[in-house]
Formats: sequence, structure tokens, C-alpha cells
Amino acid sequence: MKFLRDKIDQIKKPFEKGQKFEKFAPAINALDTFLYVPNHTTKHGAHIRDAVDLKRTMITVVLALVPALLFGIYNAGYQHFIQLNEGVLPSFMDIFLHGLWKVLPMIIVSYAVGLGIEFAFAIFRGHEVNEGYLVSGLLIPMVMPVDLPLWMLAISVAFAVIIGKEAFGGTGMNIFNPALLARAFAFFAYPTFMSGDKIWVSDATTIDGVSGETILGSLAQGKEVAYSTMDMFLGFIPGSIGETSVLAILIGAFILIATGVGSWKIMVSGVIGAALTAMMFNAVGLTALMNFDWINHLVVGGFAFGIVFMATDPVSAAQTDKGKIIYGLLIGFFSIMIRVFNPAYPEGVMLAILLMNTLAPTIDYFVVNGNISKRKKRLAKSKQLKSA
Repeated sequence: MKFLRDKIDQIKKPFEKGQKFEKFAPAINALDTFLYVPNHTTKHGAHIRDAVDLKRTMITVVLALVPALLFGIYNAGYQHFIQLNEGVLPSFMDIFLHGLWKVLPMIIVSYAVGLGIEFAFAIFRGHEVNEGYLVSGLLIPMVMPVDLPLWMLAISVAFAVIIGKEAFGGTGMNIFNPALLARAFAFFAYPTFMSGDKIWVSDATTIDGVSGETILGSLAQGKEVAYSTMDMFLGFIPGSIGETSVLAILIGAFILIATGVGSWKIMVSGVIGAALTAMMFNAVGLTALMNFDWINHLVVGGFAFGIVFMATDPVSAAQTDKGKIIYGLLIGFFSIMIRVFNPAYPEGVMLAILLMNTLAPTIDYFVVNGNISKRKKRLAKSKQLKSA
């Protein structure tokens, strides 16, 4: 490791202050801090020393995403062969390699475009490259259909990073979750590539038709659901790459909660909000989506993935403890509301989270002011008791 450390220090010399390539120092420093802990410390003001920095936080989220990613790769191959090969499945490795062949280019494009833009902005502004895109770069392809053209993915990534992140000042300043912005942009800019039955099954455009419609899409059209609750839970259904397996997502949720990176308050309150809303519609039962069992609402579509990995984004979510509970409850409520009342877009968690991203600062504002009011009342009461 000392050889690598010495080599990096040697490479960095032309990028040091006053040297020829000083302007491009943020780019080379990003490589250094990715491999090693920064060798500088704070010199002014009061700081709390902690082993957990932004890089470690982002890597923890990436590790939590790995189970859903690996299953998504397998499911991409599984859906391809089960639908296009007349139900005859090859070996596990052939299925996985087919999925990897489809998913890996999407991940490469996402990181290449997103990190390229972040490096360019860092050099232009003269600040260090932040590690925030380590997570967004993986999240974006995981919430997309497997057959989305790579150039569309690239444009969606560019929109999310430039408009949703850098326009606000970069990592830590963004109002909206960048990965959800990328999906929202792709959905509204290229709707025919983001909805339908063929987009969820790789190479399905080469044949006349497949049974690849998502469960929520089928329900919105009044069709019967051909999958069991266990199929939905395990994830052997059509859908976005990383969103189908609730089991894999729960493993990621456990990692986030155990490490303290993800807020369990948002996750639990989001599930409660969605469950209560779905139960209310089950009691009414006027449409297929209203009759859809509340348990199934929790395990189908992108709800589980959204509530675990998107809603808990520490930048765009509510910050106060009480605010996190309110924030999660409203995401669950709006997710089911949008599903039931918007047949053109039955998957509502994306829009619900983006809506609550805009309301998160307001929620925190009222929570903080409520606490201040309570303290003022307690102070006034204590003064009255003392004077008495």
C-alpha cells in the first residue's frame, strides 16, 4: 500500500497549488480521497471527530443496494428467458450473464455521465469532488426499465445532475432526490420507453407480444393479476431493475438501519401510512386497484425500494425526528392515493417522494417552531410558579 501511496503523491505534484495543472486538482484529489482518508484536518472552529464521513456513508448505501442489484440482474435474465424462450430456462449462470450484459452498460453510462459532469463542475468552481454521486449513479439505472436506450439514460442522468443537483450547489444542497428526478424526466420525456408491457422484458421488442405488463399496470387496465403475493415478495415479476424483490430490499434496509445511515422512522411510518390508506380503499372497493389487498400494495411496484432508498435520502428528507414520522406517513399516503386515482401512472411512490421533498423543509419548520412554542410556554409557567 505504501507503493500506491507514494505513486499517488507523485502523480499529484503537477496538480499542487502554484503548479501547471493546479486548476484540475479537484479531479486528481477525488481519486486520492476515494482510495484513502484525506490527510488534512480541520484547523478552525469547533468540530466533532467521527470515523463516519460522507464517503463511508455513501459506500454503506452502495453495499445495501447490492442485494437488490444482484437479484435485479438475475431477474432481468429470468424475465427474458421465461417470456421469450417459451418458459424453458437455461442454467443459472446463463440467466445471470444475460442480465449482467443488459444492466452493466447502464451502470457504466450512469457513472460515466454523472461523474463526468460532477468533475467538470468541481473544476469550474474550484472545489473538491463530493462522493454523493456514488449512490445516485447506482440508483438511477436500478429504477429504470432494462431495455431503456443508453442515450436516453445518459440524458436523464445529465438532467438530474445539472438541474436537480449542481444548479442548487451540489451534494448536500439539492432539494430533490437526483435518482427520482432522472426517472421522472425519463418518464415524461420518453413515455413510450417507460411504460407498457415490452419495456420490462429485455429484447421483447423483437417479438409480437409478451405478458410483461407490471402488476399495477395490469390493475389500472382492469386485468387480473397472474402473480401470487410470494412472487411479488421474492421479485420474480416484471418491473424496474432493482425494485422487484422486497426480500432483497429488506436486507438493504437492515444494513441501513443497523449502521444508522437510513432512518427507520421514515421507513416504518411510510409503511404504516401506505397500509392504512390501502386498508381504507379495500373497505370501499370500487375499482381493481381499490380492491387490491393492502399487503400486496406494500410488496408490489417500487414502493419498498422507494421508501427504503429514496425517501431516506438525508439531504432531501425531513431532518427532525417528528418531521421524519410525518414525512414518511405522507409519502405512504400519497403513494397509494396516486396509484388508485391515476390510471395513467399507477406507480405513485416516485411522485409522492418528489412531492414530499418539496414539503420537507416546511414540515421541519413547523416542528421546530412547535418545539420553541412549547418551551416558551414551559418557561412562562415556571416563572409564574416562582413569582407565586
